[in-house]
Amino acid sequence: MMYRCGWGSKEGQETVLAVEIIREGFDWALAHAELSHYERGVHPDRATWQRDLRRAPARVQWDPERDLHLNRLPYRSLQLGLAGEASRRYADEWTVAIRDVTPAAREIHELVRAGRTDAAAALLPEETAYPLPQGTPLPVAPATDQAALPTALMESPSTAACAAPASRSRVDTSQAAVVFPAPARPPISSTPG
Repeated sequence: MMYRCGWGSKEGQETVLAVEIIREGFDWALAHAELSHYERGVHPDRATWQRDLRRAPARVQWDPERDLHLNRLPYRSLQLGLAGEASRRYADEWTVAIRDVTPAAREIHELVRAGRTDAAAALLPEETAYPLPQGTPLPVAPATDQAALPTALMESPSTAACAAPASRSRVDTSQAAVVFPAPARPPISSTPG
């Protein structure tokens, strides 16, 4: 996910943090989240979705995940935006550790640019399957073939997030990748991230 902030080089996103939070907090945020975009068949209507989105303390956006060369991977990446109660809990209750991994992000980027993809990949955190908690907002209608739904998130010991300068008062989003099984599924629309 570090490429989303230009490996720590995009203006206003020059710091990359690894934020470790408790599992219960992440699960709570997912259970209380709403999709960031209207999806016909998932939501009864646009007005209901807008009302639910305004009330939700968290927003979920599913984006294509990419490899180190920015090629699409066969699974989606979850972006979880926090607001209100979720932001407070994230800061006061869920956060276990915060590490500045900016030097590692920049080293990985330099290795990729030098064509040393294996060396760059070796510096990435190991990811393991994380079962989706009940109630996780999914970007497809419940009637859709269940085999096409995501079954697990990929988690790493900590999640890299591109941090805004300290003078800004917003909480960064936590991010994790989600694995979709091999069967084809309908395209998922998402807003650019």
